[in-house]
Amino acid sequence: MDYDEALLWLRTLPDFERTGQFSSRPDVAPMLALLESLGAPERGRPTLHIAGSKGKGSTAAIAESVLRAAGRGTGCYISPHLHRYTERLRVDARPVEREQFASALTAVAEAMPAVAQRFPGREFVAFDALTAAAFVAFREAAVDAQVVEVGLGGRLDSTNVFQAGAVRREGHVSVITSISLEHTAVLGATIAEIAAQKAGIIVRDDIVVIAPMRESARDVVRAQATAQGARVLEVVQACQVARTSATAEGQDFRLKTPRATYGAHLPLIGRHQLDNAAAAIVACEELAARAGFELTAAHVRRGCADVVWPARLEVLKRRPLVVVDGAHNGDSATRMVAALREYLGLTRAVFLAGTLADKDAAAIAEAVAPLAQQAICPAWSNRRAADPAQLAAAFRACDVPVTAFAALPAACDAALTEAGDRGAVVAFGAISFAAAVREYLLGIQPDMI
Repeated sequence: MDYDEALLWLRTLPDFERTGQFSSRPDVAPMLALLESLGAPERGRPTLHIAGSKGKGSTAAIAESVLRAAGRGTGCYISPHLHRYTERLRVDARPVEREQFASALTAVAEAMPAVAQRFPGREFVAFDALTAAAFVAFREAAVDAQVVEVGLGGRLDSTNVFQAGAVRREGHVSVITSISLEHTAVLGATIAEIAAQKAGIIVRDDIVVIAPMRESARDVVRAQATAQGARVLEVVQACQVARTSATAEGQDFRLKTPRATYGAHLPLIGRHQLDNAAAAIVACEELAARAGFELTAAHVRRGCADVVWPARLEVLKRRPLVVVDGAHNGDSATRMVAALREYLGLTRAVFLAGTLADKDAAAIAEAVAPLAQQAICPAWSNRRAADPAQLAAAFRACDVPVTAFAALPAACDAALTEAGDRGAVVAFGAISFAAAVREYLLGIQPDMI
């Protein structure tokens, strides 16, 4: 298959991200069998495995950059993509070429039917195929280390394929980032239930880095680690992190870990990114110690400075100020607003909002209302998008002037006009909405599936 054919084949599989179509599963046995049929491409290199509700993508991006600065050839698997599927499979911090992507997915497509016959009544999903393709691509690129971001949950996620023997032999560190209520119909109705799903990636003899999180989640993660005989490092207890300066372009910080003290610049804003950086650096330290490679203060400094992670409080324009962010629930919207005030000095902004239908629109609107001079809620091309009228109603209930639009381009133009040269527009919500805004404002052509 060429690239376009590979994407068309991918579209034949159930895909929760695109459609909300979820296939329940009792275990990951079919995924393990698929990888075995491909020659176990997930094995053979040290792995950072990252789960959580918020911050796991940023943590993965920072960790990848630090490992690359330490001389590791890196593979990084992330989701979702912003504009093109190749962004999910990164080698040495760059999306794989279309030909590499197509080749890896072709190998998966050819192996899948025979494996599927062994599991009647079960079905592979698009995320299974993409995950397997990532491991195939990393093997072909002969990377030295891989950073793997969990998709949905953890225990039953397609990425949860690492076995205890390989953990000890090759080097493995699990990271659990901040946990909040999300996908409750799938993961559970409480923080503790969701934390149990996230902690399902912990394997026997693992090393587990726990980022700052609420106590009810942390207790569950610690209990799972203890049950697996894993060693736990809690960022809050083991580290001291302090911001030393900040601008709209990033922040300087100092971090003291059990192994070293670092000073670095991070080109991402928001105090939550310091938590993500601390978790990523501690995880890289532990992976280096377990896998036997050197990690120095210079590596950390260069790796942090080189991080590129778009659509996370990203400034797209200056006049007017235009910021895009993937704040997709009430907790992340609250963090976004705090960062807008603290790092960008905003006191008022026009909010261009687009969320998925399963999100708590009321919590999101309440979080941004104190900063909102106007809310604009457009329709946009995602089958899971919330109804603009319903999202607008949530803002209206918070006494925010709001307008719903039938199309994204007109909404973007209206937001820019409302802000004026001296104002600010904050486009936020689902990461796919942030991507759509970037595509319109920056003229980016996305994959058309």
